[in-house]
Amino acid sequence: MAAFLYWIIDIIARIHTYLLTLNDGFEYVFSDKELHFLVIGILGMAMLFVVYPLFKALSRNHVMVIAWIYVFTVILVITFAIEIGQKVSNTGVMDFKDIVFGIVGFLAMFLVFSIIRGIYHLIRNIVINNKKKDY
Repeated sequence: MAAFLYWIIDIIARIHTYLLTLNDGFEYVFSDKELHFLVIGILGMAMLFVVYPLFKALSRNHVMVIAWIYVFTVILVITFAIEIGQKVSNTGVMDFKDIVFGIVGFLAMFLVFSIIRGIYHLIRNIVINNKKKDY
């Protein structure tokens, strides 16, 4: 887990150094905070322009997919936060397997929910179609 986090930190550090080099090379005078403001703002807007059309298309008939994407993202953040919190507070061992097992737990429980929901909708559609045939 630590190696994975250090790898992510290394990538972020390289991007940060590259942006600072660009800032200095073009003689801009952006502070670190201003660069964070610009980069995260641009990154967020770029993600919004990709995600919005996708969610808009999905929202016509697939609200559950949107809810799942949101919950899955939050679960990822929470599991990483728990592991990092354990490392910082020395209340447990930071282990990537804990994250994987947490995510797999969510996926397994969602699979069970999806099967139950699918059976419910199947029965509901059969009942509705039988009522229409009676008329």
